[in-house]
Amino acid sequence: MPGIRLDHVAKVYKDSRRGVSETLEVDLAIRQGEFVFVTGARGSGKTTLLELIAGELEPDRGAIWLGGADLTHMKRRDSERLRACMGVITAESELLRTETVFKNLASTGRLEYLKDKLFNWPKIEKALSLVGMPDCEERYPPELSSSECRRVELARAIWRSPSILVLDELTERADDDTVWDMLHLLTALNKRGTTVIMTTEDGSYGNMLGKRVVTLARGKVVGDQQRG
Repeated sequence: MPGIRLDHVAKVYKDSRRGVSETLEVDLAIRQGEFVFVTGARGSGKTTLLELIAGELEPDRGAIWLGGADLTHMKRRDSERLRACMGVITAESELLRTETVFKNLASTGRLEYLKDKLFNWPKIEKALSLVGMPDCEERYPPELSSSECRRVELARAIWRSPSILVLDELTERADDDTVWDMLHLLTALNKRGTTVIMTTEDGSYGNMLGKRVVTLARGKVVGDQQRG
């Protein structure tokens, strides 16, 4: 399982809520098997940081390393292949309202979907059970609460057993019971070696769980506590 390093990475991003452009400038190393909370106020650069790690954004300067591979300066298809070890959740829900939960978790291509239906149904069932959503494969997102949808999104991120989880604002739109259920599951996965990188505006989660907390403000790292 590879570690992640952002080496003098900079990205100009727009904060749509405040209508301004700001710059994220970070040097950050995350060891394999770490559990890292990235915290900070809205507009601090948390989402931009995770989008850079996940490959949804390209940096304007610097390099992003996954293990010994410089993702920034390789062909996109090669970097996507290496990033296949990541399970990603975005801040905004990406569940398709007109598709069943199973179809939302399975691959979108017809042949890949049929393969998932044939071979991977048990893995998807297991992931849904782990997040507290058993027997919901044939339900649709509009039938679920916002907390249940968040659980389904976590199941989609973990069912292929990725070695790295990149989770943006997972706790948003989730009730307290759901939040702690998901955190306990992520802690268990982390103990088995999964790297977890998770943004939140509430830094108390990292403090209570004794995990590393990286704090951003105006696009810069202003705090890095190893155990909350």
